[in-house]
Amino acid sequence: MRDLSAARDAYAQGDADASRQVHAEKSSMLKDKNHEKHMNMSDKLKSITYGGLDGIITTFAIVSGAVGGGFGVEVILVLGFSNIIADALSMGIGDALSTKAENAAIMKEREREAWELKHYKEGEIEEMVEIYEEQGMSRTDAEVVVRTMAKYEDFFVNRMMVDELDLKVPDEDDNPWIDGLVTFSSFVFFGIFPLLAYACTIGSDLEERILFMISCCITLVMLFVLGVCKSAFSSQPWYLGGCEIMFFGGFVAAISFFIGWIMEEAIMSNQSNLGGIH
Repeated sequence: MRDLSAARDAYAQGDADASRQVHAEKSSMLKDKNHEKHMNMSDKLKSITYGGLDGIITTFAIVSGAVGGGFGVEVILVLGFSNIIADALSMGIGDALSTKAENAAIMKEREREAWELKHYKEGEIEEMVEIYEEQGMSRTDAEVVVRTMAKYEDFFVNRMMVDELDLKVPDEDDNPWIDGLVTFSSFVFFGIFPLLAYACTIGSDLEERILFMISCCITLVMLFVLGVCKSAFSSQPWYLGGCEIMFFGGFVAAISFFIGWIMEEAIMSNQSNLGGIH
């Protein structure tokens, strides 16, 4: 992570010397056979953002819908916390199973490419040469590059997966259940915040309107924080990343509140009409 951060800083500052130094240090580390492989957090960014955003918005949707529908604090807490656990489990397991299925499909395609390479190597080489020609290489250079790669069959098959099928072969140590756990944890962590105003003030005399406003503020702040975290792994400025997530999350939350409010008005109006008939 430090290498990646330093490389980005060097790029942002236009410092070629710093960039060369970072790459030289990285090359030296890769030569060390005992170099430990660290998990790249950017690989987990999708699960963190996906789980966290859904956790905040789903929980706040329940809060705002319940407030708009005129339900009490106890109902909000019961619905909120039960939803967090149920949805977090559903999303975590779903993420793991979908990743597992995707990886299995990719490996099946890799088996096919390996079989084709074994039985018709020249045909696969020709396909790769044509692909590299389309990307701007001369045919001579493309043939040199492709035939050199073809000497190393496992490497060449992986390159064919990327260049022909636009599929990245998963690493051997990739574990879909880790992605699922990250999604679950992110959902629970961020999903709790819209409920804090209610959970931390049980027994107080605060009006429900005040509690809801506090919940709104906490939710917007955490949406902004999530956006900042997302932008840390992209070229997007942190404040734009924060505002982007905060805007779209706030928009969805506002819709859920007004739906709850409209439903309450419709139900109250219907009850009033029925009462008039009797």
